[in-house]
Amino acid sequence: MKPLFRKYESYIECRLCPHLCKIASGKKGICGVRKNTGEKIELLTYGVISGHSLDPVEKKPLYHFFPGYKVLSIGSYGCNMRCDFCQNWHISQKTPDSFAKATSQDQIIREALTAYDNTGIAFTYNEPVIWFEFMRDLSIKIKEKGFYTIMVSNGFVNGDPLDEILRFIDAFNIDLKAFNDVFYRRLTGADIEPVKETLRRIAGSGKHLEITTLIIPGKNDSIEEMKAEAKWISEELGNEIPFHLSRYFPMYKREDPVTPQLTMTRLFETASKYLKYVYTGNMGTDTGQDTKCSKCGKLVTTRSGYNIKLANLDGKGNCTGCGNPVYRNFNFSTRAEH
Repeated sequence: MKPLFRKYESYIECRLCPHLCKIASGKKGICGVRKNTGEKIELLTYGVISGHSLDPVEKKPLYHFFPGYKVLSIGSYGCNMRCDFCQNWHISQKTPDSFAKATSQDQIIREALTAYDNTGIAFTYNEPVIWFEFMRDLSIKIKEKGFYTIMVSNGFVNGDPLDEILRFIDAFNIDLKAFNDVFYRRLTGADIEPVKETLRRIAGSGKHLEITTLIIPGKNDSIEEMKAEAKWISEELGNEIPFHLSRYFPMYKREDPVTPQLTMTRLFETASKYLKYVYTGNMGTDTGQDTKCSKCGKLVTTRSGYNIKLANLDGKGNCTGCGNPVYRNFNFSTRAEH
């Protein structure tokens, strides 16, 4: 892997994400947690955790990765985007002047080992890309114990570090925030093309991938944009990539109205013309939650909140009606070994 930074006479360029921040000595990059210490870029939040919880894996959301199991979720501070609608703005957009004492990796691993029905660790809540060094080191250790790793990310990362991430992360949920570059530049302070390239690389790697789009009224909720987005996912990544449409509620700097349920239903129907597995979230109902086999249409999973019921599946996650592998990651055997 190429170095994550390049040193020049008056600054150091951080090469982790496409911002390529040129950071003067003693200053931090856009993310707020990577600092020029004079000789290198230092991660200020190595081991610093803002929150952790044993979550249903469906909460990430990942609906096709060990359904019904749990994952130990951890996050830190900072982000390399500036979304004015951020749902976790209190940790991603507000970085403390001084950070809490770091948590040891051994402590996190002990908790992961003893948590019931736990499949591993999910890096989530804030943007995991900017936590690269800690995420890498902890992932390598937890995978040695037979566990899995998840990254919930905005996907704004350069190719070289992404290639390294693909070596130690097993499953991804990438937030494709919209399908137009104007939205990205105005509302996130980033560009869409690097995110699309991230999605291509993950899909091509064979790692598990799901995608989420938060639907904001008047910003990314048109039928035409959803057609373009779903068609692109189908053609570029595969029509069986699980796709989550999340209902927007006002947060942080925005006061847009809550996304109407009718809008969500129409976009769900539009995306379903191109993709086999489309889901809706934050609806307050069970609409758009169930999974049917993409080949024969047999109902294989019903969901109500984070309670799920599996049916018509064999022990490997294949549909009993036609043998289609609905869930390629289904039974977590490591649980019985610890």
